Amino acid sequence: MQRWLFVLIAVLSFTSTTCAADAVVTIDSPMPPPNWALLERQLLRAQADACAEFFEKYFDERGYLLCVERWGGDDGPDDAIENCNGWPILHAMGASDDVLRMYKKAWEGHLRQYTAAKTTEVPFARDGMYYKEFPVMFDWQHNGEGISVFNLQGLSDPEDIDFGQRVRRFAGFYMNEDPGAPNYDPKHKVIRSMINGSRGPLMRKATGLDWAGDPIEVENRFGLGHGERNYEEMVAHFKDYNDVVGDHPLNLISTTLALNAYMLTGEKKYRTWLLDYVDAWLQRMDQNGGVIPSNIGLDGTIGGAADGKWYGGTYGWGFTVVVPQTGKLADRNRQYWGFIGFMNAYLLTGDDRYLQAWRKQADVVNAQKKIINGQAMYPRMYGDEGWYSYVPQPYNYNAREIYFLSMNPQDRRRAPQTGWFDFLDGKDPNYPENALRADFEILRRKIEGMRDDTTTPDTRLADDPMQFNPARVRTLLQLTQGGWLVERRGAALFARLRYFDPIARRAGLPEDVAALVTKMTDDMTVVTLVNINQQDSRTVTVQAGGYGEHQFSSAEIAGETTTVDAPLFTVKLAPGAGETLTLHMQRHVNRPTMSFPWNR
Repeated sequence: MQRWLFVLIAVLSFTSTTCAADAVVTIDSPMPPPNWALLERQLLRAQADACAEFFEKYFDERGYLLCVERWGGDDGPDDAIENCNGWPILHAMGASDDVLRMYKKAWEGHLRQYTAAKTTEVPFARDGMYYKEFPVMFDWQHNGEGISVFNLQGLSDPEDIDFGQRVRRFAGFYMNEDPGAPNYDPKHKVIRSMINGSRGPLMRKATGLDWAGDPIEVENRFGLGHGERNYEEMVAHFKDYNDVVGDHPLNLISTTLALNAYMLTGEKKYRTWLLDYVDAWLQRMDQNGGVIPSNIGLDGTIGGAADGKWYGGTYGWGFTVVVPQTGKLADRNRQYWGFIGFMNAYLLTGDDRYLQAWRKQADVVNAQKKIINGQAMYPRMYGDEGWYSYVPQPYNYNAREIYFLSMNPQDRRRAPQTGWFDFLDGKDPNYPENALRADFEILRRKIEGMRDDTTTPDTRLADDPMQFNPARVRTLLQLTQGGWLVERRGAALFARLRYFDPIARRAGLPEDVAALVTKMTDDMTVVTLVNINQQDSRTVTVQAGGYGEHQFSSAEIAGETTTVDAPLFTVKLAPGAGETLTLHMQRHVNRPTMSFPWNR
């Protein structure tokens, strides 16, 4: 038998498990299981087992989180479902189907639980914190956190009918398809308030009550995440969170709803809306000297709802507030979270102008540096008196994401160091094994903390169990798929590769198969695939991009190159076999899709 064989599908025995135009690589060269491969497979199993224990402890038979249900930015519905963060990616990488069943049950329970949960004093949630299975109205720092699990369900279960209906409905809230949710002004291309949702935008000043939620006993009962000692301090924390009317960069997080709808349905209206909205922000950055404004008026003017101040508004460039329990000042500028909208536009187009705008912003901010006591200092905030809040580090928010997307060496120099980037540069060959072993230690501590947790449902807030969530997927995503984890922003998957099991008809690496991405450039990915099973063969379908948005041009193995010209190909691994593949590719040339390979 040849060491490897590359053939086009031509026999009926393959057509039931692969795409009709798919290509097959057969690898039978022996490879003793590397340590990284054994660690990957064991970490997938160990995290799935720990998720089952976590679910049993903190969720009931309905999928409800066992906690005190509350509205608000301190501890609200978004925190409840965040307890399953990482679970969709864990399953989509190859963990047990139990993980999929658990997080779907938690999501269904979550929707029922917080539709039934009502406020007594917060006006807009008195009839339910959720309406039409979506937050009634809140900011997209919190909406994004609360939608993170749902937004990734399509990786494993895109054919679910309820999922499809919700994807369309949620995107429709921002495309004026629901007359009860007039969030978007298509003329001026603005989302009309920073607080928005299924009941539309909040078109008045917000209050501390709106943000903090109903009165609650705190002392001797709860430990609040912001450190407040009583309800009065909870309200005081949010007392200055008033100026919410008009558009804000945080609203760009909502674009993932349209992205999901486009990837699920292929309907161009979703792509058009997303790019139109992001392009409007791109134009605003250009008009504002390269810096994204943190308030856009209802008439589309920069600063139009903040007395003409481009830096105004809640979570804006000038948003510095007093911490009530300490009296100290805290900077809470969240404009950089809006980069997720530009990432979504880049996923759709590969157009570098969506990255260049943020490179330019970093240059503009860093040009304001000062020498203070002999040290270069760089600003983070802008107010009535100009730039302020100087720190020693250059402004580089989103620099790692920009490099991951562009693979431009110049962006590499801008990005803060990471062990993974160093590994991809060939500088730290021990990184995979060390990083995976570190994740085992973190998992052990999480399980220990969960078992030692003595809170009861009536002394537990929704975010309390999050610290014990066993799904830590960053390392596995980087190593197996060449992926970048965007946390807390309701993001889609950004990855160079994905895998499917054509025999089990599910997402993820098949049982016993491990993968290690060792190098990435703009047009090339190097990955090692290995079957650690010494008795049985395995078959895996490899996809270019998280949603097939890339295209493989050729595959090189052992110095020989064969044309692929497809977003997918299938690898048959003999027992105990493994090989390194150099995959040449064109990026962002295909319409991204959630469909599994055999359904396309």
